[in-house]
Amino acid sequence: MNKKIFISASAAIILIVSGPARVSGQSPWITNDTTAHNLIWKDKLRRQVEFLSDTLCDGRAAGTAGGNEAAFWLIRNFRKAGLMELGGTYAKHVYTGGGVIGHNIIGMIPGSRKNPCSSYIIIGAHYDHLGRLGGKMYPGADSNASGTVSLVSLAGMFSSMKTLGKVYGQNIIFAAFDGHCMNLSGSYSLWRMIESGELKDPVTGEAITKDRISLMVNIDQIGCTLSPLSSGRRDYIIMLGNGTLREEDRNKITQCNLFYGTDLEISHTYYGSKDFTRIFHTLSDQRAFIENGVPGILFTSGITMNNNKTYDTADTLDYEILRKRIILIFHWIEKML
Repeated sequence: MNKKIFISASAAIILIVSGPARVSGQSPWITNDTTAHNLIWKDKLRRQVEFLSDTLCDGRAAGTAGGNEAAFWLIRNFRKAGLMELGGTYAKHVYTGGGVIGHNIIGMIPGSRKNPCSSYIIIGAHYDHLGRLGGKMYPGADSNASGTVSLVSLAGMFSSMKTLGKVYGQNIIFAAFDGHCMNLSGSYSLWRMIESGELKDPVTGEAITKDRISLMVNIDQIGCTLSPLSSGRRDYIIMLGNGTLREEDRNKITQCNLFYGTDLEISHTYYGSKDFTRIFHTLSDQRAFIENGVPGILFTSGITMNNNKTYDTADTLDYEILRKRIILIFHWIEKML
């Protein structure tokens, strides 16, 4: 009797995770993910966060030499990952106001080169921070070197899967936003490019229009474990906006968490508050997209006492948990493509 119960429970889990079999007989959950996982490890993530939060980048304020250093670092990593330029360059001017000019860094991985896709998922993270105020540098390790490193990691992971022959049903645009600390000017600048038809697919040459963008995923401050959920667990992640997805997609994050063994505690509210959930869902760079009818998701590990402080440094992050969060986001996006 116990054996039968165990077999039934196991079968139920498999059905929940894999869903109905495809016509080809291969479950979309069966994937060679070792290559992608091996591209990120704790020490590598730490070194990348340390670079972005070091004195060379000098707080990464938009329009500064330090901000430009971070932009060049992003360009090198996008090029290394094989991302395609849009309009012949990765860098797009951002007019942040007050005569300050920053740069969004944007690249794309096509879903398929043989059969070009007509829809897009945008993955974004802002890389700018406060720079120097009163002569003191604000490193911005968690805010948002952690999200920037996650973005670069995801670009490399998806690129590795494409090298192995993976074909996706949508194109992936990676956008590192400048000007977040100046009224979200970077993400709004990208949206204006989309509205004006200026952002063009590097494969087809066609304008990337609003109706072709199925989802915007934003990663903002995801490296700390200093603001755990009510359970007190350190290995958690907050995903806001899940309820705006199609009903059949709303459980995919839980399925990925189970199937790929990341085993993170997932919250779809901002610490249980409806008001703060609503506010934080539209507080960051997904806002421009949500306002224009594009579903927007925010991944974060929450605000901490280090926010916008000189002691938001690389040694305050948990790199093993950051790695798990990146892996979970990677697999979730894979299932959304």
